[in-house]
Amino acid sequence: MQVQGTLSKLKSALVEPIQYQLPVGDNLVPLNDYFGKSVTLTFTGNIFCSSCGKKTKKSYSQGHCFVCMRKLASCDMCIMKPETCHYDQGTCREPQWGEENCMIPHYVYLANTSGLKVGITRHTQIPTRWVDQGATQALPIFKVQTRHQSGLVEVALAQFIADKTNWRNMLKGINPEIDLKAEAAKLIPEIQAKLDELAELFGATAIEVLDEEVVDLTFPVEQHPSKISSFNFDKDPVVSGVLEGIKGQYLIFDNGVINIRKFTSYEITFSDE
Repeated sequence: MQVQGTLSKLKSALVEPIQYQLPVGDNLVPLNDYFGKSVTLTFTGNIFCSSCGKKTKKSYSQGHCFVCMRKLASCDMCIMKPETCHYDQGTCREPQWGEENCMIPHYVYLANTSGLKVGITRHTQIPTRWVDQGATQALPIFKVQTRHQSGLVEVALAQFIADKTNWRNMLKGINPEIDLKAEAAKLIPEIQAKLDELAELFGATAIEVLDEEVVDLTFPVEQHPSKISSFNFDKDPVVSGVLEGIKGQYLIFDNGVINIRKFTSYEITFSDE
């Protein structure tokens, strides 16, 4: 098989184990079929903006040209730091996009990626967000009305637990099982004063405490790497090896790993020949 096109983030289906597809242009490569086989991804040297489609020498904000990176709301700093949302100040880059993507219900969750962490996601991105992060366990603990509110709750919880994943440990499988419900029971009282403050600011129904079940995720990894060596298309256009697993947005080969999402919009050729 050989196909060519621009990369997009891995698509996944939450079954056991998780099933992955690699978007290469209009093609969807069923990656689980290639475990134990040698495959090659070759960067052609071309990058095309995922928004406007124009050729760009460099990728910004995971697949955009410089112009789109500067004008799109989806590339604004508040996407990475939702507590800095400035929609209510009338300065959102794209107010309609903000209404459709940020002024909608969000969840604050606990996850086990490289250990216990807190995160947020739109209600439409469950469980995709957890798969993308390589979480083996996840538990929604709050439902809020907007992205801004979720960011404020996340910041409060981040005083006590991590809000980022150690991706190297995640790929090595260094994350023993955690009792997420017990952790939530300990953490929520720690931020009760902040929750009361937010309820007064946004209304009593703005933040809902949830009682959900833990979601377990099983990734198709035949062999966790003991040492992490990363492939980088900007340094070497050819990535080749035996595919041994997939976790999060990473392909795990017998000789290194590559973060597919990092190279969104890079034009590549996929081959198993």
